[in-house]
Amino acid sequence: MFSRADQVFMRQALELAKQAKGEGEVPVGAVLTLNDLPIATAYNQSITHQDPTAHAEIIVLREAAKILKNYRLVNTVLYVTLEPCAMCAGALIHARVKRLIYATADPRTGACGSIFNLINHQALNHQIQYESGLLAEESKLLLQQFFQKRR
Repeated sequence: MFSRADQVFMRQALELAKQAKGEGEVPVGAVLTLNDLPIATAYNQSITHQDPTAHAEIIVLREAAKILKNYRLVNTVLYVTLEPCAMCAGALIHARVKRLIYATADPRTGACGSIFNLINHQALNHQIQYESGLLAEESKLLLQQFFQKRR
């Protein structure tokens, strides 16, 4: 189901999520690749930047667009430790990301299968292939530990 490259990049995303946690951010990390090469990496920075749009997915898309000098990120693959929200799913569609792999579902705000499935909505002009569950338990545990400390 998941390739060796998938495992390597999701492991990298998980390390980024740990970095976010260390900075007091919700522990979500993301890696965007093209042809099995990493293009950009990011982690959540909404608190640090006082920016509600500074999710790992948005930051990684912005960085990749600058690097590739194109707002269309055709044939890219996004690895992220938590299921994207509606904002991030919409950005992935606009960027034309080809494939999404996320570690763990988000039953509260997940827009890629949990609450609804924005990335495969037939009314939209682009659909994204996706898989979930790679390193799910590790990602879920990291999130649970983070929120337990905040309560």
